[in-house]
Formats: sequence, structure tokens, C-alpha cells
Amino acid sequence: MQNEQIVLNERPEGLPKDDTFKYEAIQTAEPSTGEVQLKSIYISVDPYMRGRMNDSKSYVKPYEIGKPIDGHVLAKVIKSEVEYLEEGDYVTGVLPWQRIITTDANQVTKIPSTEVPLHLYLSILGMPGMTAYTGLLEIGKPKAGETVVVSAASGAVGSVVGQIAKIKGAKVVGIAGGKEKIQYLTDTLGFDAAVDYKGDDFEAQLAASVPNGIDVYYENVGGKLSDEVFKHLNTFARVPVCGAISTYNNTQTEMGPRIQETLVKSQALMQGFVVGQFAEHFKEASEQLAKWVAEDKIKSQVTIDEGFDQLPNAFRKLFSGENFGKQVVKISEE
Repeated sequence: MQNEQIVLNERPEGLPKDDTFKYEAIQTAEPSTGEVQLKSIYISVDPYMRGRMNDSKSYVKPYEIGKPIDGHVLAKVIKSEVEYLEEGDYVTGVLPWQRIITTDANQVTKIPSTEVPLHLYLSILGMPGMTAYTGLLEIGKPKAGETVVVSAASGAVGSVVGQIAKIKGAKVVGIAGGKEKIQYLTDTLGFDAAVDYKGDDFEAQLAASVPNGIDVYYENVGGKLSDEVFKHLNTFARVPVCGAISTYNNTQTEMGPRIQETLVKSQALMQGFVVGQFAEHFKEASEQLAKWVAEDKIKSQVTIDEGFDQLPNAFRKLFSGENFGKQVVKISEE
């Protein structure tokens, strides 16, 4: 059976261009004992993948030139050579960018229910939701009445962070770009305030939104935006550092204000993390997030592009802010 995959063609400098990616026609391998053959339904594009395009030390291996890019995929079982998965089951896993995937069955997990939109298993009920839940509650530890600020607040992780913080009784301020996203945070998600980082008066907007300072800052962006946020940290503030998307395509290292003096004066905790370090909490997080979704306490926004050929462009949209909420690509019908 004819198949297609996308490989890393060259390591990008700055924002990945079309030449970064290469489409290849391949043959589809038949599954052997212990394997499954899958049809890609939705493929997730996520900011962390940009780091894997560089040949540098990180918490996850870099992509290899000439090898398929991989990421989080929701797929449908076509053929199965294991007893616990059968044709028609839906699964998720970190899988190669291929239309048809043949892989060890241990690499995928069957989704618990098809009663919710399937793409939620790549957002709230998947890695972004786990990242939001564990980073906020295990490091941020918000208390009722405290002020929580989250950057990239309309994104897949940030939007969930803010809603969990509201459930926990905190005052929540979201930072996002553009009028539509700002209104979404307050009108739909129930944030107490939202600040437009693209506005000429960003600094004044932020100061007005946090008159009592900031107790928890969930960091997704970095750069000049975060330099401004750090000015408002309260004593014993907590800063879970999930990412720094504003810097991922930089070709030169930026030098901003040095953070050590701020941390000492505020006696704040600033901790970087990757979601995998909290694996023991995944079952709890999954069950609680599913409950909140069912109770309509957590809402989500998703941008769905259609077509295997749209994967590179969908990935680039993460860095331009064109996407709204979680960005996924629909590869085939469910």
C-alpha cells in the first residue's frame, strides 16, 4: 500500500521554512506479532517540537535529518496483531508523521471514550492538559484569593491553566495577543482580567490588572513579556516554567534583565519542568480533567487545519499566533 511521510530535511535557522520538511512516498509495512497498523486521524503540532529540530542537548532527543518527524497522534486501528486492540479502536501515542503507521502496540494507548470530540485527546485530555494540571498544581500551588498570571493564556496549555486556577479560587489574569483572544479569556473562559501583549500600553494594562502583585506566574513565553511580569512578583511567588515560545526561533541568544536579584528579593521559586516528571499524577489528572470537561467547568478552543500537506504550515502558525487554542491537523475522516 502506498503511503507518505514527512521527514526533517534540514535543520532550520529561525522559523522553519518549507525546505525544513520533505515529503516522501513510502510503502506501508504489514504488522507483525505485537504490532498494529494505524490510520492517522489527527496530528498535533506543539511548540516543544521546534527545539527537537536543533542538534542540541535537551530533555528529549533531537530529530534526525532524513528521519520522520514524530509527535502526538490520534489514530484508528486498521489491523492488529495483539489481543487487546482491535480494528476500529482509537489510540494515541508519540508517532511518526505518516498517513499510515505500523508500530509496536506498546507505543500506543487506547482512548477511554469516544463520547467526547476525539481531538480533545490531543489537548485537554492529552499532553497539554497534563502539562497545565501538573505544572500549576505541583509547582504553582495556587491558593484561594491569590493572583495567578498565565502567559500564552489562550493557547492549549495556558487556557487550561487559567481555568484550573479559577476552580481553585484564584484571581486569574491571562496574557494573550489581540482583541479576539482577550475577549475569549474573559467572556468565555471566565478569567478575571486579560492583557493584550500587542498593545502599546501593555505595561500599564498589566500593572492595573495585578494591583496586589502576582503569587503564581505560569510561564509559557519568556522574552520581554516575562521581564515585565517579573516586576510584580510577590514574596514567595511561584513560577512554573513550561516554555519560552518567544525565543524558540531566535538565531542569537537574547540578554534580558538578570533574574537572580528579583528571585532573592521576592524569595520566589522559579522551576522549569517537563510533563513527564509528573507521570505518577497522570491518572489523577486525566480523571479530574475529564470530570471538569463533563461538568463544563473547563472549555477549549481548537484550530483544525485539514490535510497531511498542511502540517508544516500548521506548525509555523504556533509562532505567529495565527492559531487559536490548540492547533491540530485533521489527516483523515474518523
